[in-house]
Amino acid sequence: MTEFDGAVAIVTGGASGIGAATAVLLAARGARVAVLDRDVTGVPGSLFALTCDVSDSVQVDAAVSRVVHHFGALDIVINNAGIGAVGDIAANEDDEWHRVLDVNVVGIARVTRAALPHLRRSTRAAVVNTCSVAGWIGLPQRVVYSASKGAVAALTLAMAADHVREGIRVNAVMPGTADTPWVGRLLDAADDREAASAALRARQPMGRLVSADEVAQAIAYLASPASSSTTGTLLAVDGGMAGVRPS
Repeated sequence: MTEFDGAVAIVTGGASGIGAATAVLLAARGARVAVLDRDVTGVPGSLFALTCDVSDSVQVDAAVSRVVHHFGALDIVINNAGIGAVGDIAANEDDEWHRVLDVNVVGIARVTRAALPHLRRSTRAAVVNTCSVAGWIGLPQRVVYSASKGAVAALTLAMAADHVREGIRVNAVMPGTADTPWVGRLLDAADDREAASAALRARQPMGRLVSADEVAQAIAYLASPASSSTTGTLLAVDGGMAGVRPS
């Protein structure tokens, strides 16, 4: 027996990076996992994969309905889908602000809204949002992304307050700079990839990037019965980036 035996979980953005690591980990611990992503190429055949864009309410509602029809229930929602943006306050036009906020913030609302009737029927309902340390601290050239993740942090706390009496726990993880495909693409676009990589490692006191597996372990903890008294928590997995000043 494992802590997730019989539980049904949705992981958005579950085809790569943190989402993929989380989906595989939950399945290994006994959950029945549905991956929702815009491109589900490469998702293991043991997982139930559905093409879904979280910026489209029709797609989200249909995907959640299919998951419940397929498995018969829904207990856990991992709101991990997200996109990034680079630049200061003058670097992005309105369309980019709307695009990032629509995916990173409203996407969480769409998925959780569709899942809510089913979570209310669960005896172990949990929602975990993937936020970012960028929602807490100022990082250069990340204005749009940081604004969206600050909103996710506030959204998580408000959701936790709204649904605690219904037995639905809501928490978030706050990763630091993680070794994910998006960070890899940023480094590939840098003038000096190695210098940019060294700078990202150096700004985290532990001196390295956070791994997707490390974030997945934190997500699994927050979703599991091991944290049954934990709600409204923002859990940093950031190599000490937000809270440690070693010198």
